[in-house]
Amino acid sequence: MRPISIVGDGAAGLARRLAGRLDGRVAVVERDGDSAEGGRPDPEPSGPAADGGIVGPAQRPEADTAIAFDGDGNWTGRGTIEGFDDLLDGLAPDHDYLLAVGESRLRVPAVLLGPDPDPDSVPGTVLATAASPGAVDLDSLVADLDTADPWITRETLVGRVEASADADRSGAIATFTGRVRARDGPDDDRTTHLAFEKYEGVAEERMDAIADELTDRDGVFDVRMHHRTGVIEAGEDIVFVVVLAGHRREAFRTVEDGIDRLKDEVPIFKKEATESETFWVHRRD
Repeated sequence: MRPISIVGDGAAGLARRLAGRLDGRVAVVERDGDSAEGGRPDPEPSGPAADGGIVGPAQRPEADTAIAFDGDGNWTGRGTIEGFDDLLDGLAPDHDYLLAVGESRLRVPAVLLGPDPDPDSVPGTVLATAASPGAVDLDSLVADLDTADPWITRETLVGRVEASADADRSGAIATFTGRVRARDGPDDDRTTHLAFEKYEGVAEERMDAIADELTDRDGVFDVRMHHRTGVIEAGEDIVFVVVLAGHRREAFRTVEDGIDRLKDEVPIFKKEATESETFWVHRRD
């Protein structure tokens, strides 16, 4: 799934226009109170219910799923979420795009609207800035969004290996999830977040090569890897390795070798921020 955050006056209107230009399943998430005119969303749904029965008060015919939520994380139809990452993770397996309206904290590609947009106000990459929604070049925005990093989850990768041609020969799927550790010991400074940068192109090529080499093992049918980049806060997921194999021993062994090789061979660089200092970590563990 490719997410984008649209922030500023007229963000909801731009989201609806963009949704109509995207090819695939689209989820639109609006904060309660946001709309194309700056007021509350439409009180009645104007399109069919999404799969799974999620219908928000801002249901749009252009979107396959539309959700409205308030500042406390309450959203129509499914209760309360712990954070926006949980919402992204939940929608990612079934959607090609997510358009988030009025949420500036996301570390995803962003569009900033207004007379004096500040790119430093959002943690994600800014794809476009404009004084008004009508000034945004939709053709360029769609092209830029389609080349931006997708939001990949562990469940996304599991779904991909389950769809492999050799899935009927498999008796095991093993996964590894690396996450941001807040502290090693009880007296350590708390890690607030990690920031990851990758050697563009090279990192993906090396991960693909490792996955291909591991898939060549006897009894291993598919291997998938993904490492997130940007700012990732304590407790959030960083990296996934998923292995489809004939038996559990091959699956467990390949998962362990996969994450070890990813850490040793893939050019991804980590900066750690604790409560007292920020520093580059040259040897990852």
